[in-house]
Amino acid sequence: MRIFDATLSTLERSLDVRLARQAVLAGNVANADTPGFKPRDLDFAAAMAAAAPGAGARPTVEGAPRAGDLALSARGALAPAAPDEFIGEVAGAAPGIDGNAVDLDRTLVAVSENALQYGASAKAASKKLA
Repeated sequence: MRIFDATLSTLERSLDVRLARQAVLAGNVANADTPGFKPRDLDFAAAMAAAAPGAGARPTVEGAPRAGDLALSARGALAPAAPDEFIGEVAGAAPGIDGNAVDLDRTLVAVSENALQYGASAKAASKKLA
């Protein structure tokens, strides 16, 4: 059984994307009282699909790219699908009197859901490495 296979790479990517989404959602909570603020969210499915096999390739130790591997940028992040590329405004958010469209209840539910899924990915990765 290989330890460092596609499953572990997918879990690693999932943790990166979930962490980026948590930061975006925290920004929404922090700006809940900012006039004119429009809430944003990260499209998790699109970010993970961009990291799917065939989205790019990185060289192996021997130098030949393997199918399904992802290219790394100079800063060490995954080049073809940085999570920032998948951040957009939340559709259908109704602004209040001050123009702020953050629904704090929905945002906190999204924060909780994202944290739960991050924990599940982390647990799966630790079991894979155990």
